[in-house]
Amino acid sequence: MTSGTTGENSWVLDAILEIPHVRAAVLLTRDGLVSGYTQALSQASAERTAAIMSTVQGACRTAAAAFADQEDARIRQVVIESDHGYILVAPTAHGTCVAAYGDPDVRLDLLAHRVHSQVARLGEKTMAAAPRGADGATHA
Repeated sequence: MTSGTTGENSWVLDAILEIPHVRAAVLLTRDGLVSGYTQALSQASAERTAAIMSTVQGACRTAAAAFADQEDARIRQVVIESDHGYILVAPTAHGTCVAAYGDPDVRLDLLAHRVHSQVARLGEKTMAAAPRGADGATHA
């Protein structure tokens, strides 16, 4: 596996890559744009993965709301199991998502814990960032 990440907030993915059998990860916006990805993916694969994961999350929100007979649902995570391994997707509170892929030997509990820990760290960093005005200046 190629290690390392690409993108402004890709530091979130570094700790996920440390888990044995994790092969790739993507940081994406809720609307399917790539914010960061692991070097195991090409940019085209990261973009395709982000678009697909965004669609999957939307479908899962709709399904969860329909089953609960509600207007909307907040998704905490989506897990996909296939003969190739596991995909775990966890949204953040501020509109981004972390998606990670591990082969069939990955410990899903460890992967879930690490992804959610990194989602929390990303949220803390985002909340700690000072707001910017229209002119780009930081306001205290």
